[in-house]
Amino acid sequence: MQRDERPTLATIPLGTGMDFGRTYGIPSRFEDAVRIAAGGGARTIDVGRVEHARGVRHFANVGSVGMSAAVAQRANGMSKTFGGKATFFYALTRVFLEWRNTTIVVELDDGTRREAPMHDVIVANGRWHGGAMLLAPDAEPDDGEFDVVLIGDIDKRDFATTAPKIYKGTYLAHPKVELLRSRSVAVDAPERLPIELDGEQVGTTPARFEVVPRALQIRVPS
Repeated sequence: MQRDERPTLATIPLGTGMDFGRTYGIPSRFEDAVRIAAGGGARTIDVGRVEHARGVRHFANVGSVGMSAAVAQRANGMSKTFGGKATFFYALTRVFLEWRNTTIVVELDDGTRREAPMHDVIVANGRWHGGAMLLAPDAEPDDGEFDVVLIGDIDKRDFATTAPKIYKGTYLAHPKVELLRSRSVAVDAPERLPIELDGEQVGTTPARFEVVPRALQIRVPS
């Protein structure tokens, strides 16, 4: 099949966070999303491929290793009465108070290596995650690279002052947060840490993330 003959995937935002569509301007209202599905334009985007202890998985939006995976699992088991944003923030707060940081080793394709206590390694293809958290405000899902956010050894004071900034993307200015870019990301730790892909916990470390360039064509607003 030729590249321009591939089918175009139309998405109807559902679920707790509905974050995938935010990057592309896909409306959350059902009727509006259907109109985009029927008559929108096409955009070709990258996909993430992940090798981990249980096998190989793919993701379109955001993957993570560490506390975020535990947050996703907690949020998925909660009532959604107050909406996705409130559900994820409550889950984030509860898990943060229980989480114990561990040393994580991160290696990128250019040889960059980080080994330090961390809360999270965020591997972003899209921009939003966790119910409108702007984790990677400059991520471009078709540039052939991940935005890799390393959230270091933050404490309760860091959390209290910085957590609200996650929704504006300004948390990246915190000195314990680092933004890198890479086509591949290897993550390991002395203990097995949970892996989350597009809001679902799928396995544990070690893990290797790789970009699959221009692998998916999706329907977006014209």
